[in-house]
Amino acid sequence: MQGFVFGNVQFFRVVEWQGAFSTIDVLFPSMPDERWRRNASWLAPEFIDDETRDWQANVQTWVLRSEGRTILIDTGIGNDKTRAVDVFNKRNGDFLDRLETAGVRPEDVDVVINTHIHNDHVGWNTRLVDGDSVPTFPNAQYLISRADFDYWNPVNGHIPASPFQSAADTGITFEDSILPVHQAGQAVLWEGNEYRIDEHLVLESTPGHTPGSAVLRLDSGTDRALFVGDVIHTPLQVLEPDHDTCLSEDQAEASRSRRRVLSQAAATNSLVIPAHLRGTGIMEVAGSHGNFSIKDWGPRTGA
Repeated sequence: MQGFVFGNVQFFRVVEWQGAFSTIDVLFPSMPDERWRRNASWLAPEFIDDETRDWQANVQTWVLRSEGRTILIDTGIGNDKTRAVDVFNKRNGDFLDRLETAGVRPEDVDVVINTHIHNDHVGWNTRLVDGDSVPTFPNAQYLISRADFDYWNPVNGHIPASPFQSAADTGITFEDSILPVHQAGQAVLWEGNEYRIDEHLVLESTPGHTPGSAVLRLDSGTDRALFVGDVIHTPLQVLEPDHDTCLSEDQAEASRSRRRVLSQAAATNSLVIPAHLRGTGIMEVAGSHGNFSIKDWGPRTGA
């Protein structure tokens, strides 16, 4: 497991699952097939399967150590969860063992960040104990945007735009992975455009994929990074930022957020770290006159 040091912040990732989720024509309905084929030489096989046309993805958690605290960015799929997506349904995986191998026990976690409330980002918020869903990380604050909390609360009756989730599915996710941490008094429902975690880490609102989607900005010393959650699903969206996934609640707003994040990354020389990116998991981007490109992969500094 490779870890990186950016200024006074250390981070590394723990992968829960990797594989094919769905075909790119379904996931990215507005992206012309010609764009995929034009870029197949570097997209395949890491990011797409050129034969099956499947999107290749990781579900992973980024672990940060900052100002003496252990912070998790997203908590993956989870075990024993009823989910509409077959590969996420009733899993019995070893994520907590992988986390402990990396030196993190559940009781060591101080902060959990949910970049948004989709079931592949909140699953390990809780685990089953004697048939009840209880917080997996008993000493942690869970940072959840108020906008997402209200939107996905089943009492408000929102119907998800994604063809991979129904209202029943999002309701179950809320009830088994969000409500228990709120009832336990561990949820912090943050509001507004920004929420500062510490000197080095700030959450920024980036709505579109969900109303409360957020990016974590790391700014420490001369090093900068943006953990962008699901603002970007494929590196092709760096070159084609106006094409979104069918998973978003508001595809137009998601595209605007993506352009804003890419512009910020290019202007500040911040590394871009999407939630599901395979390979190094990290991109360095450049921008000029509204167009963006990938300058390099992986970190500039590491330890």
